[in-house]
Amino acid sequence: MILELKVPHGADLAALRPVLPVFLTYLLSYVFLGIYWSNHHHLLHATKRVTGGVLWANLHLLFWLSLIPFVTAWMGENGFRPVPTAIYGGVMLLASIAYFILVRVILAAEGASSELAAAIGRDTKGRTSTALYALAVPLSFVECWLALGIYIFVALMWLVPDRRIESRIRAR
Repeated sequence: MILELKVPHGADLAALRPVLPVFLTYLLSYVFLGIYWSNHHHLLHATKRVTGGVLWANLHLLFWLSLIPFVTAWMGENGFRPVPTAIYGGVMLLASIAYFILVRVILAAEGASSELAAAIGRDTKGRTSTALYALAVPLSFVECWLALGIYIFVALMWLVPDRRIESRIRAR
């Protein structure tokens, strides 16, 4: 993820204060991209059948993920103001939905009784994340810090590795 972090003017810790929102937003987005990358890697590693639909669903996900650097910079540069914070959440929501679609398209290609379908299960964590993003977007216009707290909570929720797919692959 390319994001310009401007060098502060000054040699003391107080000089870091103006770049702190950009850095913290970058850190959050970096964590999110790492989570997506890791889960995407496990998902595709466990996939046995790739169809045209799977490729298009994957491109759909990659489109939303490609917008993360833009919304990261916008939200960070504007100190977590309502519109950039809501748009950031909107991109995260749409990436979450795109990942859900990708999983469903892969499961349709693999079959309902596939090993991958058993590993995915009900996907409670994925569904909860999507619901939390959907809550945070309008909340951004009420209280940005609550929306930001939800984004951080979702990231923390996923920092605990999702071992469903990995354990099935290892068991083979």
